[in-house]
Amino acid sequence: MRYIDDREIKNKRVLLRVDYNVSLDQRHRIGNDERIRQSLPSIRLLIKNHNSLILLSHLGRPHGKDKNLSLEPVAKRLQELLPEIQVIFVPDLESLPRENMRNSLLNQLFLLENVRFFPGEDLSSAEFSKQLASYGDVYVNDAFSVSHRTCASITEMPKLLPSYGGLLMKKEIENLEPLLKNPKHPFVAILGGAKISTKIKLLYKLIDTADFLLLGGGMANTFLLALGDELGRSLVEKDEVSEARKLLGFAASKKTKLLLPTDVILGDKNGKNAKLALIQDVSKHDIVLDIGPQTQAVFAQAILQAKTIIWNGPMGYFENEAYRRGTDFIFYAICANNSAISIVGGGETISAISNKEHLEKITHISTGGGAMLEFIENGTLPGILALG
Repeated sequence: MRYIDDREIKNKRVLLRVDYNVSLDQRHRIGNDERIRQSLPSIRLLIKNHNSLILLSHLGRPHGKDKNLSLEPVAKRLQELLPEIQVIFVPDLESLPRENMRNSLLNQLFLLENVRFFPGEDLSSAEFSKQLASYGDVYVNDAFSVSHRTCASITEMPKLLPSYGGLLMKKEIENLEPLLKNPKHPFVAILGGAKISTKIKLLYKLIDTADFLLLGGGMANTFLLALGDELGRSLVEKDEVSEARKLLGFAASKKTKLLLPTDVILGDKNGKNAKLALIQDVSKHDIVLDIGPQTQAVFAQAILQAKTIIWNGPMGYFENEAYRRGTDFIFYAICANNSAISIVGGGETISAISNKEHLEKITHISTGGGAMLEFIENGTLPGILALG
């Protein structure tokens, strides 16, 4: 793949695909601007080389035009982060400039409205792709986190224009590729979140590669149910219990240590009735919402001896402070291992750790959740293949 710092791109109209799929509150204020910040190095390099930029991004899943998912608040935040450049929000394609605006003189960039407002985006429409391509001379994909999708702005644009990867794309690939080619051992994989149904192939891959697989959240509940434990009213995938048994058998055959919670925090989502229990003491009325201190200690033993660590998914219902200790503990255990390569990714995981101290101790915080996992599973992504 060619990257924008490998070849000098100058005086071109550049269509730059970024991921500004940020969280917005009820007042349309941005909760976390990290994804916007991650795009700045590519923007600055392209502007420095006298290119005019049109930024393409989506926000949420609007299913048509939805003013609550407009990128206008993102344009305002981008302007605050780039005071030296005029950020122009463009509500529709017809308002985009076709001529080379010579940013070296005008110091402008254009952010197009949510690309998912246009029906041709999700349909990978050839007509819509050609329409987009007509506004540029070069296409750059700096949106690793959505490159597992097949859509016009990701997989169709490289067919129509000379194409490159951005600096964030390069950073993601260079940090994740060692996990596929030659991970240092012991290799510890930590997975949380709700479901195993979307991660079955990944689980087989990690069991085949890792020395330890640590499971928390709703994902762990399904495995515990497969072992015959009572999970009460906890989140489980009953349809995947047989698959969980197969995975347990596969882990045994590979001698991979698959670690599950032995104690948990029970309660309700308001956090008022949180209590500690051993997994064998969970009743049919209980809801498991976090891992307990005994489990934390066992997980920490594996994490502290690791040379490679990958983590995706919280250990419980971290949105409530009563149930975030397990997720916090995993983060601090990873930070305490100074000799490991550590990769952390996933929207919920990043949200859980975004305001923590010691983030610099993590080797790489990936902007991708599903994209990161699919890259590890398959070794590439549709958006990356398109650039090749």
